Order: sequence, then structure tokens, then C-alpha cells
Amino acid sequence: MLTSVERLLFLRAVPIFQELRDDFLIRLASVMEELYYPAEHTIFTQGEEGRSLYIVVSGLVRVHIGDRELAQLKHGTCFGEMSLFDAEPRSASVTTLENCECLMLTQLQLYDAIDETSGIAVNIIRLLSRRIRELNNKVNAYEIKKLAPDFSGAGSWGRELGT
Repeated sequence: MLTSVERLLFLRAVPIFQELRDDFLIRLASVMEELYYPAEHTIFTQGEEGRSLYIVVSGLVRVHIGDRELAQLKHGTCFGEMSLFDAEPRSASVTTLENCECLMLTQLQLYDAIDETSGIAVNIIRLLSRRIRELNNKVNAYEIKKLAPDFSGAGSWGRELGT
């Protein structure tokens, strides 16, 4: 279990909270629930309703859709943040790969915090924007790879052109 000081130091290092004042972080840290999960535990499943953000304190989690892995997240990384802002079901599942400790922030706790300090909303928007850009880059790279012509079986054709 994290002490109050350890929670403050931990949250200060999490990207979405880095620009927030310590007095606000202390308040936020005090309302977040500390959760422990064993290895191979499903924290939430794609399609479930979600109203909370999680931050990995220790351990490793896998974000996936079915058997397809989207990411592995470790210390200081957030997941589940999209559900804080919309009423849509979870877009992916999250399963622990090893014993994990997480902090959980609920939608209500976040909204109360945003009412007090709007900077947290800006930081979460930046995080979501960064993740969308990363996903767009992956999709674009996949499309380029899929559409690129395959000249590996061109045989002597390339030699005839002097290449």
C-alpha cells in the first residue's frame, strides 16, 4: 500500500498529472482507490460499461481485442481514460500479465477535480490526442504496407531495367 507521500510522488510523475499543483494532487491522491490484481486477471472486458481510469503503479498489463494485442502498459501508464468522457462501452480488454497494483479514478472523482482545476482536463485531452495520433500512424503504416507492390518475385525484370 502506498503512503500519502508515495502517492503524491507517483502521481506527480504520471504525464496527465505533471502540470498540476501539489495541493490538487494531494486531494486527488486521497480519493483514488488502490487495487491489486493477480497475474492473468481481466481488469475489464471490451464492451463493458466503464466509468473509471486506471494507472499502473506496478506490474504489467496487456490491452487487447480478443487475442490481438494492442499494447503492453507498465508503471505510470494510464488506461481506461476514454470511458471517463463518454457513455460508450470499453473499446478493448485489459488483462494483467503479472501481479499488478493500480490506482483507480472514477468519473465522478474526475469531474469534481475538473470543476476545481481545469488543467487536468487539458492534460487528459493531450493524452487522448497522442493516443489517437499513434493509432493513426499504425493504421497508415499498415495501409501503406498492404498497398505497396511486391517486387520480390519480379525475377529478371529488375535486372533488365538495370536495377
